[in-house]
Amino acid sequence: MSSLLQTPEWQALNALMLSDGTLHLRDLFADNPQRFEQFSRCDMEMLFDFSRQRVTQPILQALIKLAEARGLKEQIRAMFSGGVINTTERRAVLHTALRADAGRKIVVNGQDVMPAVRANLEHMRAFVEGVHGGRVRGVTDQTFTDVVNIGIGGSDLGVVMVNEALARYRHPGITLHCVSNIDGSQLADVLSKVNAASTLFVVCSKTFTTLETLSNAKIARQWLVDQLGDDAVSRHFVAVSTNDQAMDAFQIAPENRFTMWDWVGGRYSLWSSVGLSIALSMGMAHFEALLHGARIMDEHFQQTPFENNYPVLMGLLGIWNRNFLELDSLAVLPYDQRLHRFAAYLQQLDMESNGKRVTHGGEPVECDTGAVVWGEPGSNAQHSFFQLLHQGTARTALDFIAPVNASSDYQGQQNLALANCIGQAQAFALGYTEQEARHELTARGMDTETIERLTPHKLHLGNRPSSLVLFARLDPTTLGKLIALYEHKVFVQSVIWDINAFDQWGVELGKKVADALVSVVERPETAPDGLQGLMGYVKRWRTP
Repeated sequence: MSSLLQTPEWQALNALMLSDGTLHLRDLFADNPQRFEQFSRCDMEMLFDFSRQRVTQPILQALIKLAEARGLKEQIRAMFSGGVINTTERRAVLHTALRADAGRKIVVNGQDVMPAVRANLEHMRAFVEGVHGGRVRGVTDQTFTDVVNIGIGGSDLGVVMVNEALARYRHPGITLHCVSNIDGSQLADVLSKVNAASTLFVVCSKTFTTLETLSNAKIARQWLVDQLGDDAVSRHFVAVSTNDQAMDAFQIAPENRFTMWDWVGGRYSLWSSVGLSIALSMGMAHFEALLHGARIMDEHFQQTPFENNYPVLMGLLGIWNRNFLELDSLAVLPYDQRLHRFAAYLQQLDMESNGKRVTHGGEPVECDTGAVVWGEPGSNAQHSFFQLLHQGTARTALDFIAPVNASSDYQGQQNLALANCIGQAQAFALGYTEQEARHELTARGMDTETIERLTPHKLHLGNRPSSLVLFARLDPTTLGKLIALYEHKVFVQSVIWDINAFDQWGVELGKKVADALVSVVERPETAPDGLQGLMGYVKRWRTP
């Protein structure tokens, strides 16, 4: 693609940054009583309120023109039709096929992938219903009460996040545990809680070679064999993988194998068989409702004009914040404790996708890409890092996320949470002026000296840009829409920056170095030059 910074569309945005970009949100609201109506959209039973973003109509129109000039429509079409948009690995990108209408035809390398997708869903359904109905049992003929998902990254984060978010929908007879970290602590804690005879292990690894996953799986396997014998493995372990030879060696029974495809990246894999643990936790009907919600957002993304298109608008606002307002992080703030792992999920989705320094053509990027994504549930966040966001010097954009109805039985509590959500968004946008601070202190009867001393400490500059995603309740369909919204937002930004959002070469180097150091950590005396001092402490402090 041509130089991004030299395009007329980018230059137009540069010019607008010098004029409209300097305006304060206080003034934008004061000058336009219709600002909320003009800068919010309501569709799919979801409100996207971006009236507190530092944009005007000219800025919004210029961003849309940039998207058009960068070929976003064509790239959306290519992704959904199976085009090879993962250029470095020469692959299609079709996580959307996993939630597509059953009657749709999607061709990759001359073959319609949808029959295999539907067959895999039916395989999942039969297995989940077998477990829940007591037809699929352990080696001692006990029904399964606990499921342990063993994975990492995309084979863990999505499973954990969805299981937490949809806790109200869990099957009463199944408890899901997730193990990812290699240090053994998680696995040890889980194994201390479960009964081998009623525990099912789900190993998620596309290659069945991922170090963390295989290390945990082997320990879990040995723990099971020690208690129930070798025959238990084929009854208590299932796998999501493409490596039949490795699954043979592990003794995964053929009927307990669930496939993956190379056109589904790990961070997009919860919609695939990786979602088996989700379905086991809450039932196939709720898992399919999750898929349905994502499909609603997929159709919206494909069919809706850019000016009303949620992922396009969210992505373009992120471009404005990152490249023109120079905000280098995004705080994700859900006002629902059920979404306490959502920010962690988005960290991988966004930062692994758009953390790139070269374009599709291998040239250095011309501007900053990606943002540091972080966050916590809102009320906790207010009492930790909101001080820095309100009055500190850090520069960050904010995404508020909230259901109107409670995810618990305590609606009054959710009303308080929602009031805090909206109040914080207002405070970040409008700030607290010197005049307001002086008026407050005077009304409290303070003397002139005290007022002068305290006023600078009471000021809030405001003008912190934020969006609010509001919906009726957090259910499987809504969560599906919410996840897909952020997936497509990441893709929109990658198209603008001309980077590949679907490879992750940056993950590989550290893994290679770590693999080479395993034997050194086990035998510190073999450390190469440069690591001998460090390994000396490892040897000194290791317990015999």
